[in-house]
Amino acid sequence: MNTYLSVKDRILQLLAEHDLSIYALSIRSGVSSSTIKSILYGKSKNPGAVTLKMLCDGFGISLYSFFDTPTFRSLEPEDLE
Repeated sequence: MNTYLSVKDRILQLLAEHDLSIYALSIRSGVSSSTIKSILYGKSKNPGAVTLKMLCDGFGISLYSFFDTPTFRSLEPEDLE
């Protein structure tokens, strides 16, 4: 799995865990619904650190907690094509 898919899956996981819709996360985080959808639907495959921090704030977690998962710990280096 690559980093983009890992980020996307983690956001979807957290949406489910917190029982939030994209719209609710948008309100809580200050990140527009269209930006969140762009990440989740593949239009934006490289969300910035500030955007991820804002999403984490919306979930009420730290960036460390976002990335502290077995998936992120086992990511292979990105293919630099």
